[in-house]
Amino acid sequence: MSSSYNTTDSFHTAEPTSEHDGSSQTENLPGDNTISQDSEVKSSTSTLEHDPLSPDGYVTHPTKYEPQAVNEDDFPPDLEPNSRRESITEISRELSKVLTNAKSIEERIKKQEEAGVPIPPMGGGKDYPPMLPDKEPYVVAFDGEDDPFHPHNWPLTTKVIQCAIIGVDTFCIAFGSAVFSEAVPQIAEKYHVANVVATLGITLYVLGFATGPVIWAPLSELYGRRPVMLLSSIAFASFNFAVACSDRLESILICRFFAGCLGAAPMVVAPAGFADMFGNRTRGTAMVVFSMAVFVGPLLAPFIGGFTVANSKLGWRWTEFITAIIASANVVLVLLFQRETHHPILLVQKAREIKRRTNNWGIHAPHDEFQLSVKEIVENNLSRPLKMLFTEPIIFFVSLYNAFIYGMLYLFLTAYPFVFQEGYKMAPGVAELPYFGMVVGEVIGGCFCIYREKSYVRALEANKGKVIPEARLPTIIWGGVAFPIGILWFSWTGNYHKDIHWIVPTISGIFTGFGLMGIFIPSMNYIIDSYLIFAASAMAANTFLRSSFGGVFPLFASFMFKNMHTNWAGLLLGLFSIALIACPILFVMYGKKLRQKSKYAFDL
Repeated sequence: MSSSYNTTDSFHTAEPTSEHDGSSQTENLPGDNTISQDSEVKSSTSTLEHDPLSPDGYVTHPTKYEPQAVNEDDFPPDLEPNSRRESITEISRELSKVLTNAKSIEERIKKQEEAGVPIPPMGGGKDYPPMLPDKEPYVVAFDGEDDPFHPHNWPLTTKVIQCAIIGVDTFCIAFGSAVFSEAVPQIAEKYHVANVVATLGITLYVLGFATGPVIWAPLSELYGRRPVMLLSSIAFASFNFAVACSDRLESILICRFFAGCLGAAPMVVAPAGFADMFGNRTRGTAMVVFSMAVFVGPLLAPFIGGFTVANSKLGWRWTEFITAIIASANVVLVLLFQRETHHPILLVQKAREIKRRTNNWGIHAPHDEFQLSVKEIVENNLSRPLKMLFTEPIIFFVSLYNAFIYGMLYLFLTAYPFVFQEGYKMAPGVAELPYFGMVVGEVIGGCFCIYREKSYVRALEANKGKVIPEARLPTIIWGGVAFPIGILWFSWTGNYHKDIHWIVPTISGIFTGFGLMGIFIPSMNYIIDSYLIFAASAMAANTFLRSSFGGVFPLFASFMFKNMHTNWAGLLLGLFSIALIACPILFVMYGKKLRQKSKYAFDL
């Protein structure tokens, strides 16, 4: 078969029943069919399992749902796990609709018939052709669980290359969010505005992270990962060039927003791409690596940006030119080397190839039967997340904790220069070297999360494969303890720069970075484990609050550190972080009860 469909795709969540190692647990369904429980047991990023042997390519067990583009209203109550009311094919198709925010063509035709909308003529005086027989034999699927076209069966080298491309794309947008911080003083001086006004370039960029996924998530489900990543990377590079070339401050700020908004596709597509390529036993590790890239980017950017603005021949505009050049190189990588990973789109390509070679135009993929509903996108990505944010205690307090640490990440873009550049009198660029302490801490925190992932899998297996959201919480507590230690250490040692060597506050970053990763990764998993079917809306709520904090914190950071001094400002922030440790502790004790009473949470 031609290589024109040598790519694969899964509805954000569609996964093979196992990593093809034969270790999958099974559960009886109607007609003695079986389904895998691996995704329910081992990963917070899968939503339903992919079954290459089923007609539609999906099994019927709705385990965990990706935080993008899920249409929960289309999930009938009788399609809960272990449902015996529907056949595998019927449930598979229903769940496919759920994952695409889509209505089937049949549903739309039915509504048109009820409304009396006439069928368009064939044209050319032709009569309507006869109806095809049962369409099931015409629906393509993967050729068993060892199908080489399935991304889970790609060679490791191919997976590594694809992960590297996705990682570069993700790093670009994370890098771009923070490199602008080094340009703020020069921009403020050039346009005769206060630093806080110039800082809006960071705020608007990060707020774009909250709005961009609303566009990119459903588009990636409908058209695939690769075209969305390509379009997003082109837009990102273009708007960064626009920022670098803009003469007016208003243009700079507007272009920064669109760079963040239109470049935000990796924030939602990258995790889905990892889920497409990796099975339950390895996906957790891949997601940790992705999260580390997201957090490391903003910490390396000030280092490069500091040396750039310090060079009189370059100046602040080159911080944006550098970002745009990196983004342009990424466009080339995506265009030439990135493969489609979305399982349904692979089947569409496979059907197209078979159709072309056999001249049998009835052959199609399940994905061909769906259409995008703008109304559902608006409802599921805007209205419901806000409702859940303020009515679900688990979502609100976990999101608040996430938002605080995410805001702190961007607050450090002001705090570190304040301590090391103004206090220790380090030159621009050199003053950003202490960020590497946080980078080391993030690496250690990521490794710790990988270790805890193995413990979580063992706990699930001991519980017969049933999801245990609260098993995620101990890792958050560990991170929650380390985070305030890092804040207090940094603020109180950095305040006395005349008496304390600069390496002392630098080392504090190890605890801060460890806390960032230790809190962020398992809390994301906890939300997905808790809400399963409604995880899309739950994660959208989390993203909205988190991006809001990330955008706002830099605005008051300089005022706080100048007026309160580093030690007392750090004490206030440290006390907040200590108070927030109560969130995971309380959910350990009462999380299950809250989920049982919740209208949205899922309790197996």
